[in-house]
Amino acid sequence: MLKDLLESFAASGRVEWIGLRPARKEPMQVVETAVVADAGLIGDRRENPGKRAVTLIQMEHLPVIAALAGLDCITPDMLRRNIVVSGINLLALRHHEIRVGGAVLRTTGLCAPCSFMEKTLGKGGYNAVRGHGGLTAEVVEGGEINLGSVVEPASR
Repeated sequence: MLKDLLESFAASGRVEWIGLRPARKEPMQVVETAVVADAGLIGDRRENPGKRAVTLIQMEHLPVIAALAGLDCITPDMLRRNIVVSGINLLALRHHEIRVGGAVLRTTGLCAPCSFMEKTLGKGGYNAVRGHGGLTAEVVEGGEINLGSVVEPASR
């Protein structure tokens, strides 16, 4: 019974934002389409295979992070994650294979904040992101991801 509950989602999610990090601490490049290859997102600085090839964050957590940081709002590029997802509980998909547009990713763990959050969000920024920083993922199957792409468990 618990297994059934853990695999039940009210709806699919969707990709709301896509960003590439061309180099460490360089401004994010916002794109409408990204291509996922074996080594991760083409054009992203983490273009290497591994458990942190792609980073994802929950759109619904952005206002929470802003509130905890004492800000009116934050933008996805401030958090330096690759893909912003809405409509599905991303943390419930931890350690699962998920289909994001034409790609299949395996979420590998929590995406912890870095000390750069203090500079970007101000004092307390690091702790504001803790627990809300999203997930890391490795590539199972490459493909194209577009704004509005469906996000769902790969088993659907």
